[in-house]
Amino acid sequence: MIKKRWLKYGLVGLMILLVGGILVGSNYLVSYAFTRGVPGPSNHKKAAVLKADQVWLKNVKQEQWQQRAADSSLRLVATYVPAAKATNKTIIVAHGYHENHTSMASYIRLFHNLGYNVLAPDDRGSGKSQGKYLTFGWLDRLDYVNWIKKVIKYQGQNSQIGLFGVSMGGATVMMVSGQKLPSQVKAIVEDCGYSSVEAELTNQLKAQFNLPKEPFIMLASMIAKIRVGFDFRQAKATAALRKNTLPLYLIHGDSDHFVATKMVKQNYAAQAGPKKLWISKKTGHAMTYYNYPHEYQQRVGAFFAKYLQ
Repeated sequence: MIKKRWLKYGLVGLMILLVGGILVGSNYLVSYAFTRGVPGPSNHKKAAVLKADQVWLKNVKQEQWQQRAADSSLRLVATYVPAAKATNKTIIVAHGYHENHTSMASYIRLFHNLGYNVLAPDDRGSGKSQGKYLTFGWLDRLDYVNWIKKVIKYQGQNSQIGLFGVSMGGATVMMVSGQKLPSQVKAIVEDCGYSSVEAELTNQLKAQFNLPKEPFIMLASMIAKIRVGFDFRQAKATAALRKNTLPLYLIHGDSDHFVATKMVKQNYAAQAGPKKLWISKKTGHAMTYYNYPHEYQQRVGAFFAKYLQ
């Protein structure tokens, strides 16, 4: 009888430890994935180009814009680089995970050279903007709607606007596409964005920690709702794209192991409006521009030129 009792207590204790460990692990996943961070190192090929473009960005004529987050009092900051020749055409550029507008210097320079004004926000929890947590584009999508309205107020009702983003920024502009947007928004280009936050976190949970999706994702989503302010299982680029009738150009590397290449096919299939797809050869995550700079400029430049007239 005593042995059975101790066995019972032992099993209960083991279950408590197991459940406690899963809860701790899920909470750690939220901290690891959502907490503000700094840009990581780039590969050598990208780093050399980006460094030169960041020097250019530091010295080019620019303005700092501010607004409050759509659903809170967080102060958000963006950098506005006017075109060399006055124009009503503006590209809004969304940055990647643990990055900020300076990480997008190469793309800001690209669009500046193409004759556009460029607005490059720092998202919540990034760069000069306030916030402890990233929201993987989901709450940011509401902020980008307000950035769009700010551009229209600044440039006038005849504004023509394109949306562009890379990695998390690519997912962000796809999520923005599901919102009711002003008619001044004409086209969207996304580069290597994920199909959903849940799918991306599931992939990274396996790749970095060799852990299964459940029960960690379910518990992490509940914790994120409390700590970060939303259930990340709702954050789906594919769901937004099913509502999107704006022209969309999807770009992805064929050797992307951070945001799986299969995701661009899921996003392409979901897109309701006009669409184009470019899967670049022998290319890892967010490297299409750096591997094919001239072709990238030609393709993306022609796409925006077609719709921003």
